[in-house]
Amino acid sequence: MFTVKQINEAHEKVKSGADFPLYIQEIKAFGVVGFETWVNDSHTNYWGKNNFETSSEPVYDALIIEDDCTPTIFAEDLKAHQAGKTDYYQFCKDCAKSGIEKWIVLLEDMTCIYYDKKGNQILVETIPS
Repeated sequence: MFTVKQINEAHEKVKSGADFPLYIQEIKAFGVVGFETWVNDSHTNYWGKNNFETSSEPVYDALIIEDDCTPTIFAEDLKAHQAGKTDYYQFCKDCAKSGIEKWIVLLEDMTCIYYDKKGNQILVETIPS
């Protein structure tokens, strides 16, 4: 199966949200079927076929996730990130200030679902292929 090292090497090529679709295609080719990224420190749980699982270590010091979610501000920040205006760490800080706790990517569906601290789905987006 795949390793966190392989995924990290693919992720290093991502400079902004504009690069995300290519990253998804690359890790999908490794056998990743989904993953869950936690905004507070960007540790990620990855899932593969046959119940394979692996997890990454935290990427940065813990951010504080706001209790109240502001979906409109989050949507603006996400749009800016996808346009290449912010890097990954800035996007995570923007998520934290908007109350986004995590996102789950399902590669078979090609969706990315963002959640607040209460477990509410805030946004479901289709990943361009």
